[in-house]
Amino acid sequence: MAEPATSADKPPPVRTGRPRVASRAELERLGFALFERQGFDNTTIDDIAAAAGIGRRTFFRYFASKNDLVWGDFEAQLTRLSALLAATPDLPMMDALRTAVVEFNRFDGDIVPWHRRRMELVLHVPALRADSTLRYRSWQALITEFVAARTGLRATDPIPRLLGHLALATSVAAYELWLEEETADLSALLDALFRRLATGFLDVPERRS
Repeated sequence: MAEPATSADKPPPVRTGRPRVASRAELERLGFALFERQGFDNTTIDDIAAAAGIGRRTFFRYFASKNDLVWGDFEAQLTRLSALLAATPDLPMMDALRTAVVEFNRFDGDIVPWHRRRMELVLHVPALRADSTLRYRSWQALITEFVAARTGLRATDPIPRLLGHLALATSVAAYELWLEEETADLSALLDALFRRLATGFLDVPERRS
């Protein structure tokens, strides 16, 4: 779904003067600190640039927008997910999908707090939720194409399309549960929900009045 932010966990001070080096990671760190203090909507690109000691033009060399700063290098992450899926040719399709998605969303302990902040913004800030539609569609299309290749069907056929939608919904559900519980294990949630997706729901007991 979304990729890790920087590992530092301490809000940076506002800088004065131009640093010798600006980086994507530093701008993410500064941006996230400002979002926490001021709120996402109340933080401008000028605010982030000023905190980094750079100009707007330099900011745009790294990110096309404030939304892009939250998402990070999303295209690179899609490439990584594609590689993870391609590395599972010997596994049954649903096992391969589960294995790749769980690994895609596995992060070192020092990265987890930043990734949690990122996903809280993505899932809860209205402007970012609207922006997520196109990015999620790219993620979903990658899964759809994977299923189509495994089954010999077209990506426009019902089964690949359905599994693309379901895989996205399963991932979002896992993230929502993870954000609601501070001690929850994201990998375990993803693994459990994708196992349930593979087996279906016929064995789930119903409550009848």
